Parts: sequence; structure tokens; C-alpha cells
Amino acid sequence: MLSLRERQKQRRRDRIFRTAIHLFREKGFHQTTATDIAKASHVSRGTFFNYYAYKEAVLLDFGAQLLGELREQALAELGRGDPPLEVLRRLWERLAEVSERERVLLSPLAYELLNPDPQRAKTAFEALPLGDLIGEILRPLRAQGKLRQDMSLERISRSIADVYLLSALRWAAYTPQRQLKDEMNKFLNLMLEGAVARETPKREKAGKA
Repeated sequence: MLSLRERQKQRRRDRIFRTAIHLFREKGFHQTTATDIAKASHVSRGTFFNYYAYKEAVLLDFGAQLLGELREQALAELGRGDPPLEVLRRLWERLAEVSERERVLLSPLAYELLNPDPQRAKTAFEALPLGDLIGEILRPLRAQGKLRQDMSLERISRSIADVYLLSALRWAAYTPQRQLKDEMNKFLNLMLEGAVARETPKREKAGKA
């Protein structure tokens, strides 16, 4: 059970979070300041920084919530026996949909993963473990010997997650008039071509026998 003080702090954090997301959507992320958020949340600027060390940290909470929802869906599909690659492709489509819908929020969030400050980049990476989720989805394929064996599951999964990040950034910066889903699917197909293990042709097998 949380104490009264802890509940009050949680409610204050939730209010700051909701207010910030509303302002980011309404005014734009870069046009919204910490002072704007604090004033609209009825707290001091110092109180805002007590809960969020920097403005982008609000986006990390937002992204973590979205990824948590996507993870629940993906693991539920795996649990009912859906093929892992189908689950991955559905995850990919949901990522594209939410990225298009929340472009004003997810673009600066994606850049935070590339922050030149190593500690901030690490914080973003740990808050948004997309690679770990992809690894959970692909783990059954690794167990079945259907993924290449010369690369770790972690490296394959994180490389696929990097493809999402680069696709989303390129789309947001240069081609927002295109459908992100189409762009992401092209790169996912390219990645899976290299990740999925190939069966040895029968002729080659016979030559080795």
C-alpha cells in the first residue's frame, strides 16, 4: 500500500505527464518549454525537474507505455501459438501505425536514442527495449534452428530494432508524405533475408554425403 504522500506524488507526476503530452501535441515538442509544462500543471519549474530531469524524459515515459502495450499484444499472440514471424510482422505494422499517428512525439523520442550524451542515450535505450521484445518473439525460431547461428539472438534482434529507428527517422525527416509502413516493411524484409537460416540445397547435401 502506498502512503498518502506517495499517492500524492504519483498523482502529481501523472498530471505533469498528461499535461506535457497534451502541450507537445498542441504546440509541438520543440515549441513547448519546461516552464510551459510546469505552469499548465500548476507546479513550479523546480517541481517539474524533480520528476523529469529533462523534457525528453517525459517522452521516454510515453514511449515505454506504448512499447508495453505492444509487448502485451505480441506475447499474447505467441502464447496462443501464432508463428513468430507473423507476430513480428504484426508488431512492425503496429509500430508503423503508432509512429505515423504520434509523429510529433516519436520523432524527438527517436532522436533521444541517438543523444550525444552517452548517459542520456543509455537511459533512452533502457527505457525503450524494442530489441529485447523482438528477441522474445524470435527466440522460438532460434530454438528450432531457424535463425542463423553465427550471430547471437541479441545482435539480430537489436539490429532489427535499429532498422525501425533509422526507417522512422528517415521517414519523418525526408518522406512524411509516404506511408511509413511501406518503408519499414522493405527494410524488415531485407533484414530477415539475412537473419533467417537457409536450408542447404538437396544437391549440396548429396555432394557432402
